[in-house]
Amino acid sequence: MDIEVRIRGLMLDPATNMPIVVLKDVASDSVMPIWVGIFEANAIALEIEKMSASRPMTHDLTRNLIRHLNARLERVVITELKDDTFYAALWLRQGDEPVVIDARPSDAIALALRADCPIYVAEKVMDTAKLNTSGPPEGPTAEQLRGWLEGLNDDDLGRYKM
Repeated sequence: MDIEVRIRGLMLDPATNMPIVVLKDVASDSVMPIWVGIFEANAIALEIEKMSASRPMTHDLTRNLIRHLNARLERVVITELKDDTFYAALWLRQGDEPVVIDARPSDAIALALRADCPIYVAEKVMDTAKLNTSGPPEGPTAEQLRGWLEGLNDDDLGRYKM
């Protein structure tokens, strides 16, 4: 079963200064962090802030290709967590034909924001990631990070600054 999530915040890990996308279960208080690259975080931040570049960025191009191929992005799903790496899938529909494409979660999230489609996390991934919130090895312990994420308020999750 997949769990629908929303982006709760986009911020920097205080220990490593790596960007984190914080996903929140829409039906509970569970949160799940995903560490992403700086470029992917920038693409997500631009869409969250509804800012546009003068020329299409990669995720805008991908959204445009999907539309011009008479397809639509129905949902994205973070499907797996293996060896501290998250995996995702894009669920598209072209006519009556479903199409599933492998993707990095950061790209899937950036594309979902642009296509205005829901984001889901596989239940087994949410169960593992919300309990095992292990960041990069030099980061805080799982318990410290969980406490930090759960204690965030709206001011803490303010505008993402690069």
